Amino acid sequence: MMQMQPLTLTGKLVTLEPLTAAHHDGLVAAVRDGELWKLWYTAVPEPDAMAAEIRRRLALQEAGSMLPFTARRTDTGAVIGMTTYMNIDADNHRLEIGSTFNAAASQRSGTNAESKLLLLTHAFEVLDCIAVEFRTHWMNLQSREAIARLGAKQDGVLRSHSRMADGSLRDTVVFSILASEWLTVKRGLQFRLARRG
Repeated sequence: MMQMQPLTLTGKLVTLEPLTAAHHDGLVAAVRDGELWKLWYTAVPEPDAMAAEIRRRLALQEAGSMLPFTARRTDTGAVIGMTTYMNIDADNHRLEIGSTFNAAASQRSGTNAESKLLLLTHAFEVLDCIAVEFRTHWMNLQSREAIARLGAKQDGVLRSHSRMADGSLRDTVVFSILASEWLTVKRGLQFRLARRG
């Protein structure tokens, strides 16, 4: 079975550290940058709901189904968002990377690509995953394009998969990267990041 323990993953641009309640104020500032919760097709917490979201993620960690991270810029230490390993299937060595948000100022900065490189490297090379999934709302074109740029392949669409907070039904687009594809995906991400300088 996979051993899922809190850990810190450090890159040149971004550092992923175990989520704690002490990250609250930094995460509130990050979510306010771009008012991310106002995107109707996402599930980003509002500033007033951040404490509850941190508690929710930590409870899922305690239950063994999630490993949440806070993302910081490596150079300044500023909190820029959150991401997780979620829907962990330790017996079958599968998990999903998701429940991610990044402050507007950090988008297109390379931090998200490096964050995914760190998470995928750990998933495939340490946890020995056979597959890693990504899921997003059909209407979230920015997220779908970003997932495809990682090198993930679209597996399909789960129609009327879940109900959003506003009552609308979400069609969920499912992507994955297989262990056999990892080396190619890794080289692609490394190439993208190297081009940034």
